[in-house]
Amino acid sequence: MTGPPGDGLDDDMADLYDNAPCGYLSTHLDGTIAKINATLLGWLGSTRDEVVGHRRFSELLTVGGRMYHETHFAPLLHMQGEVRGVALDLRTATGARLPVLVTSAVKHDAEGNPALIRTTVFDARDRRDYERELLRARQAADRDRERLRRLVAGLQRSLLPAVLPVPPGMRTAAHYHMASPDEVGGDFYDLFPLPDGRWAFFLGDVCGKGVQAAAVTARARYTLRAATVYDPSPAAVLGNLNTVLCQDADTGPGDYCTVVFGVLTPTATGYRADLAGGGHPPALLLGDGGTAEFQPTTGGTIIGLLPRVPIATRTVELGPGDTLLLYTDGVTEARTPTGRFGAQALRSFAADHASAGAAGVIDALTGLLADLGTGIDDDTALLALQVHR
Repeated sequence: MTGPPGDGLDDDMADLYDNAPCGYLSTHLDGTIAKINATLLGWLGSTRDEVVGHRRFSELLTVGGRMYHETHFAPLLHMQGEVRGVALDLRTATGARLPVLVTSAVKHDAEGNPALIRTTVFDARDRRDYERELLRARQAADRDRERLRRLVAGLQRSLLPAVLPVPPGMRTAAHYHMASPDEVGGDFYDLFPLPDGRWAFFLGDVCGKGVQAAAVTARARYTLRAATVYDPSPAAVLGNLNTVLCQDADTGPGDYCTVVFGVLTPTATGYRADLAGGGHPPALLLGDGGTAEFQPTTGGTIIGLLPRVPIATRTVELGPGDTLLLYTDGVTEARTPTGRFGAQALRSFAADHASAGAAGVIDALTGLLADLGTGIDDDTALLALQVHR
């Protein structure tokens, strides 16, 4: 477009092209530079005579940029007729790298044949600096997250027994599934001997996650262990725990949990398990023949909610090959495409693996938790106690 003679519009257009805030150049189809504006020459530190007719556009790029231009940029431009916003680096006359964003389009003649390639070059130094800052910030955040995860994992391990002991004539196995590597969970379990030859065990689930849940978990574990010194009967132990957790109820929100506590007593054919439940999902008794039956402690109330709570008890006989499976509700409340996984699905799954013994059942459940994947949004603790065949 041109204006009337003497209006200066042509001069303004030429000046706008030459001194635009971005670089302009036109090249022949072989890449030889035919026209270039002063802005881009200034960035390169070159003169027009050094560039026009003597150098190809690709020769202005770094070695890596030339390779990308030849293998990707130029073929795409040939096929599509236009390539937009490609990040490249120019090499200036002093050898410095200049990050830029390049857009090129093919100009056709009146007959529709390719005639020239027009290219716009934007200075991307500020953008590249910003991207580097973002990258450094992300790397720092990743390092902080990794340190947090190591801390969380270490704290979680400290709340679980380092080694699960094995009572005489039994086999034991346990597993802890962390739903999130960034938060400490509140599930816990333990198995330990009593002075008179019996064995105590427990498994529970503290409300919430994080540091507060970890603190309550530690109090619960140590209280349950300490309570057995005075009176190891399951109901008395849970009553003691309830008293401890209710101590801070007057000064702030109470700490509470569901828990099942039991004592194993040797018998002529195996063990007797005396159980006490405080609002916890019922244990499963897995028979060597492939059966799975819930052992509910119906009537037991969540521990720590009220100063006085009913605690339900139950006695279970464990014969050769029988396995007592305890679990937290992370697995039964897991999401599936058809809804919650549920207690009956767990019972059916456990029955299918009942003859596998303690280790086999825990291995199968570990695989199930992996299959449920993101459907599990709560930690899950598993404990299996099997009388040796």
